[in-house]
Amino acid sequence: MDKVMLRCFVSRCFLTNPVAGQTRKMSGGSLAGSPSSLAGKVAIVTASTDGIGLAAAQALGQRGAHVVVSSRRQSNVDKAVAQLQSEKIQVTGTTCNVGKSEDRERLVNMTVEHCGGIDILVSNAAVNPFFGNIMDSTAAVWDKILDVNVKAAFLMTQLVVPHMEKRGGGSVVFVSSVAGYQPMQALGPYSVSKTALLGLTRALAPELAQSHIRVNCVAPGVIKTRFSQALWQDEDIVDEFKKQLSIKRVGEPEEIGGVIAFLCSKDASYITGETITVTGGMSCRL
Repeated sequence: MDKVMLRCFVSRCFLTNPVAGQTRKMSGGSLAGSPSSLAGKVAIVTASTDGIGLAAAQALGQRGAHVVVSSRRQSNVDKAVAQLQSEKIQVTGTTCNVGKSEDRERLVNMTVEHCGGIDILVSNAAVNPFFGNIMDSTAAVWDKILDVNVKAAFLMTQLVVPHMEKRGGGSVVFVSSVAGYQPMQALGPYSVSKTALLGLTRALAPELAQSHIRVNCVAPGVIKTRFSQALWQDEDIVDEFKKQLSIKRVGEPEEIGGVIAFLCSKDASYITGETITVTGGMSCRL
């Protein structure tokens, strides 16, 4: 990602928050952190072999859920499964490209066959094949981004809802982005797809509430993952970016995983249709 464009992004796209922040991690207990708070639950987490997806799987598994992780590559799945098993987490893994209907169906059917049902869906899969002026984006770019980032998120929800209903309810969490509130320069189509997830959350929540299924969303800021490494690996860009934050550091995947686990827990039983922004204090409202 071009360094000048990134600096422009962090200086122009967000309102400056004058509140002084901390320079180290905030202390305190984990959200909904009881080792048994999700005991007996089965959770599908898409794109869950690294970054935020893996952190979500860890957080759910640490709270007692049986997690089903997936990725397009078998080697990534095997590595994630081995790591989670070493942490004493109940886990099943399989390959899945959520952009393909046959893969989505296989993931859901395998989960039901191996685990007996589905209680939680964390829709984390996303792609971004385009970087540049939004006016230069092609129909193929839009099709790819919307198919994976938005359409597949809905279609996965559509597949799991009947199984959640059989178990008396469930929880769906979409992973959006701060870009859904403040579009990132040179990432226009991706940003639009993340805004769409905010709307999808609001549209699904009232319809699924009657089935005791809650639908919420998490919008992370810049988190230290491979997906966002163009931002956080450059010290100059990070320093400029920190000026927009109250908590003066880049976020960690585990800090998103904990919020996702909270939204899937009984502690969030009266929350639906909401998006929690996890941005270190960055101003981000539509």
